[in-house]
Amino acid sequence: VREFNDKGFELVLSQPIPRAAYYCGKLTGFAMFAVVVACLIALPLALYATIDQVFIWLLSLICELLIVISLGLLCLFTFSNITIAFSAVVAFYLLSRCMDAILLISRSPILETSALSQEVIADVINAIAWLLPDLDLFTQTQWLVYANGDMNSLVPVLVQTLIYVIFLSGAALFDLYRKEL
Repeated sequence: VREFNDKGFELVLSQPIPRAAYYCGKLTGFAMFAVVVACLIALPLALYATIDQVFIWLLSLICELLIVISLGLLCLFTFSNITIAFSAVVAFYLLSRCMDAILLISRSPILETSALSQEVIADVINAIAWLLPDLDLFTQTQWLVYANGDMNSLVPVLVQTLIYVIFLSGAALFDLYRKEL
């Protein structure tokens, strides 16, 4: 945000480097910082859980952070206000984390499911859940406590991370190339 306010962003874009290189540099820098922070967080966990479970949890945390970093960069390039960008990232994260519970509530047998409004709301919730990453599969505490995580647990995490980072990076690059000096 400081780069935008101090016009440093415009100075960087006026240089003969591609905007994709600027974006990839930002993404790589934030990703490296996220890896360091995730490793520091996982280090004390090695005292209480087995190393393989901590490693699985750590990889999952890094993947979750990569998705949030990609979304944060997209919101930063799209919205001019830091408050709006931060609110969008927090809303995306919380909604992605809570979507499994929201789906359970929408399918509750207590609700009158024959009503048209209930069916429309359930379909809208299903569509939103289909678009969001399934972040409740990421960094599960049960992997550490019960030691029931394996590398097969990471397959959906890695696939979702790859899809969302590519999609969000593409959207951020589209918005970045669309900006004029």
